[in-house]
Amino acid sequence: MLSFSTIAITFGVIFLAELPDKTALAGLMLGTRYRAAYVFAGVAAAFAVHVVIAIAAGSLLAQLPQRPVQAVVGLLFLAGALMLLLKKDDEEEETAKPADPSFWKVAGAGFMLILVAEFGDLTQIMTANLAARYDDWLSVGIGALLALWAVAAVGIFGGRALMKFVPLGLITKVAAGVMLVLAGFSLYEAIRG
Repeated sequence: MLSFSTIAITFGVIFLAELPDKTALAGLMLGTRYRAAYVFAGVAAAFAVHVVIAIAAGSLLAQLPQRPVQAVVGLLFLAGALMLLLKKDDEEEETAKPADPSFWKVAGAGFMLILVAEFGDLTQIMTANLAARYDDWLSVGIGALLALWAVAAVGIFGGRALMKFVPLGLITKVAAGVMLVLAGFSLYEAIRG
């Protein structure tokens, strides 16, 4: 059954973790060069593929004994929080500009950029962890997909304006804090078992 609380938690964790990521900046860059709707279509399709992969991995994890899985999930959340806190700002990556700015060329460029850049990324791992933690693939999938699409929309349609008002460092610290709380809950459940 669909759980709105699981959707909301997943949305919050994934949104905060993805917002300071380089792919949001790449979406911003593509959105300033090409028609935003074309870029969003490609990026949204790539994120859908990533969520399906993450949910499948998380569903497999949910079939394992819960105490060890909760311990691993807790440690992975802790590692994700540390990665966010210790991450150095990367220089903006250059992407190849499609020769023909048609829908298929622009959407294809956005799709390929996100598909390659996000494979095995922190948010994909966090989505798999959440799917294993909640054993509710549909709610986690909806929350993760909506969060990734929201970040893509923010990056593509309004990233420059947002960054003027909200410092990237603050967003990163909030995301790390949320992951630390989830790590604590998962590790507590593993120990309490």
